[in-house]
Amino acid sequence: MNLHPPDYLNLISEYSRFMCSKLLGRYLKEGDILDQLKSLSHKFKIRNEGYSEEGRIISSFLLGKGQTKILIWSQMHGNETTTTKSVFDLLNYLSLNDKFSKELFEKCSLIIIPVLNPDGAVNHTRVNANGIDLNRDAFQQTQTESKVLQNVYTKFKPDFCFNMHDQRTIFSAGNINKPATVSFLSPSFNEERDINDTRKKSMGLISSANHLLQKHIPGQVGRYDDGFNINCIGDFFQKDGTPTVLFEAGHFDNDYEREETRKYIFISLLNMIVDVVNNEQLNFIDKYFEIPENEKLYYDIIIRNVFVNNKTKDVAVQYQETLIDEKIEFIPFIERIDDLQLFYGHREIDAEKQVLEFEVPNSLREGEILPSFKLNNNVFVI
Repeated sequence: MNLHPPDYLNLISEYSRFMCSKLLGRYLKEGDILDQLKSLSHKFKIRNEGYSEEGRIISSFLLGKGQTKILIWSQMHGNETTTTKSVFDLLNYLSLNDKFSKELFEKCSLIIIPVLNPDGAVNHTRVNANGIDLNRDAFQQTQTESKVLQNVYTKFKPDFCFNMHDQRTIFSAGNINKPATVSFLSPSFNEERDINDTRKKSMGLISSANHLLQKHIPGQVGRYDDGFNINCIGDFFQKDGTPTVLFEAGHFDNDYEREETRKYIFISLLNMIVDVVNNEQLNFIDKYFEIPENEKLYYDIIIRNVFVNNKTKDVAVQYQETLIDEKIEFIPFIERIDDLQLFYGHREIDAEKQVLEFEVPNSLREGEILPSFKLNNNVFVI
């Protein structure tokens, strides 16, 4: 008998019921993560899988006893926290829904590593303490965190792997004015980007999740380029014969803290788990390449029609996430001054061919911080 899928629309509307309310924003404090581990330890088995380069524990949750095995890890990049929030929301949901969880755990076994790169998480850096991108260390495995993941993979022998990430605000879902709020990839297993049974399974899971997401965020799902790189963990595992799905949490309108995006990652993750258990991952393969490929068409802000150097130009501003006193500050830098008619801004301001005025001395050139400006006696705070 198949596992009955939950009502995903209802889950979105009642998300606060099981959302980890102490895990908010773009920076997750180490203490808050540890508190969540402790709060769930009475419900699920937690195991120490090893240590980071700086000696922090890398913990995992062990759930279920079924034959089908799924391995999930998040925050391989320390500054990518949205999927970590979604993973803890999933654990909370499973802890509060005994009937669904009991049925799931009879059919499925899961290992979930919420934070694979705890050193990078503390410092809010993509890389680990040695400055190494763990998602470029899959083949050589020079770092302890890479070895921890490989050890879990080798011992557990998962049937499926879910690799959870965040992506920048620059991505559009294709060449339209829609942000890629969620993106996926079925990684290649060779240079030729061939499609075998392993890739078909991950493609099917992605296509099914996209079908679900179109009901909630139509036009806001993207697909990553599938160029092969054996140093990337998804390509490495896919080549080893394990269907692997790359998740990317992206931008939702006015959601720089990504509290909306976490919901769509959650329902995608839950949808894929149900599909794996019900062996339905091959039902949607043909739809995979209908998902538009991501393009880099967005800036955080575009100020249109600015009169600068006797010409009318567009000014693109991009936020730089900066950790200050355990809080992420979004520092606005001028990224580009050019004709940007082929690009979109998450926020757009029309200068109507006027010169920008500054409250403090400032230069309108690429690389400068642009905290605010005046236009028609109105102050715009960036």
